[in-house]
Amino acid sequence: MFYSKNLKKFKNINHCFFSRKNGRSKGIYKSLNCGRGSHDSKKNINKNLILVSNKMGVPKNNLILMHQTHSNKVVEIKKKNYKKRVKADAMITKMKGIALGVVTADCVPVILYDVKNHIIACVHAGWKGAYLDIIKNTIAKIKKMNSNNLIYACVGPCISQNSYEVDLIFFKKFINISKKNKKYFAYKKKNKKLFDLRKFVTDKLLKYKIKVDQVDRDTFTQKNNFFSYRRSTKLSEKDYGRCISAISMPKLY
Repeated sequence: MFYSKNLKKFKNINHCFFSRKNGRSKGIYKSLNCGRGSHDSKKNINKNLILVSNKMGVPKNNLILMHQTHSNKVVEIKKKNYKKRVKADAMITKMKGIALGVVTADCVPVILYDVKNHIIACVHAGWKGAYLDIIKNTIAKIKKMNSNNLIYACVGPCISQNSYEVDLIFFKKFINISKKNKKYFAYKKKNKKLFDLRKFVTDKLLKYKIKVDQVDRDTFTQKNNFFSYRRSTKLSEKDYGRCISAISMPKLY
């Protein structure tokens, strides 16, 4: 389990970037697989989510996960929709007694807390979502609720630049938006670049004056700690697990 140094200072919230350890799943999903979209045993996934909800201080049914689609869609969780299946890649809420969770396997999990307005949020930022401005949309949604903010964010474990090889089509996609995006790419070899997804997402947050810290861990190389889509693909595994990152405002504080 990994934590933000900044967010740990606030006693009225719980948060955690969970590793793949201390769960119930077996085989390639060992052991805290929280990916409901994986082919793991649903029974084991449910047990793992109970472990996470207990850590977050909420009932299992109050741990809200998204059906993630690499979009830029942000949903506010309210009393009228918190029990429904959420199709989005970011969630925000002022509700107490629930936890917001994001599952990843190389993509960037971001958790946020607006200290002034007691708003929590979580974001799933793969390259597509980051490219489509999921960060911008999340901050805009928080500010729409109240424009007087003091927002802290933590960028969690994700694939590092050294592990993220991309082709020139990918590279040109970002350069076509802005030539300034060259700074997020390093040379690997002919027709290949290395993309710094962490820095790309972090700079998006800093643009909006967010106070940001990092859990700077590489999901691709740290096999004992994290699931990785790219590593599983390289190893020709049939499927892969997902780690979870979560934030909550328990009712009692």
